[in-house]
Amino acid sequence: MPKLKTRKSVKKRFKLSATGKVLRPRTKRRHLLTDRPKSKKRGFRRYKLVDKTDINRVKKLLPYG
Repeated sequence: MPKLKTRKSVKKRFKLSATGKVLRPRTKRRHLLTDRPKSKKRGFRRYKLVDKTDINRVKKLLPYG
């Protein structure tokens, strides 16, 4: 059976945790950061879980995790 190809764009946007959960970076991290408090900007560094309705779609595009 041939190898499955990974969607490179999806690989850059999502990652899998050690337990198999799909994580995504937080939004509002690109520009206009001077107006935001430091505590909020620190919170943007953490990853967030992908919504349960989208998990299967993302996992299908990341076949080998």
